[in-house]
Amino acid sequence: MSRTLLGALVAFLLLAATRRLRWPARQDWPAVLAVGFLQLGGFFALSHMAVALVPAGRTAVLANVTIYWLVPMSVLLLGEAVSAQRWVAAGLGLAGVAALAGPWAVDWSDPDMLLGHGMLVLAALLWSCAIIATRRFPPRQTMLENLPWCFLLGGMVLLPMALLREPQGGIGPGAYWHAALIGGIVAPLGTWAVIEAGRRLPGAVAAVGFLLAPAIGVVISTLWLGEPVGWDVIIGGGLIAASVIVATRG
Repeated sequence: MSRTLLGALVAFLLLAATRRLRWPARQDWPAVLAVGFLQLGGFFALSHMAVALVPAGRTAVLANVTIYWLVPMSVLLLGEAVSAQRWVAAGLGLAGVAALAGPWAVDWSDPDMLLGHGMLVLAALLWSCAIIATRRFPPRQTMLENLPWCFLLGGMVLLPMALLREPQGGIGPGAYWHAALIGGIVAPLGTWAVIEAGRRLPGAVAAVGFLLAPAIGVVISTLWLGEPVGWDVIIGGGLIAASVIVATRG
């Protein structure tokens, strides 16, 4: 919740300072609604609830896997042609995700584990729908100019959940600087970059590229936190890196 509200505040202040703050045009609203309610609201609501049921590392990997939704949706809804080479790239990416997530180590008889994984799959679907909407209904204004309104709509989705799950507040004084960094810098810049990547790149390339986020996160946590580097990290990271290379050359 703090991420969304701080992101909205920073985006408002930035656009106001540059005299670019304006109400979205009529043509902008499909993209604004999709990004606000689906990507910034629904995606984060589901992924945050899932992390209570699914290990954090697995959540980070699976929540970012738009590839199993975005590629077929781009073909079916946008009429996008996907070359054989990019289908291969998608397959390599999914294989890398499987190596990082390790589905063979999951107790699939646990109802909470099934529910958590279902939430992550649905979260990825909502993000993919937001990408499709921004491409099918391109806004007149730039998405940077529409960003504060997207954050506010996302906050409308997240606020009830935050009040219900954390009525006393979800973060303490020790986490304030983390919230300021994420909400003030990472959220506005990262969200804008992700939206533009999804709008401008072919679906297969964007979906494969988004896999780099969890892969890099796993590598950084391994190096920074001193976690052991297993074959799952080596193989998964290598497959995802190969998928990006293949996709960009396809």
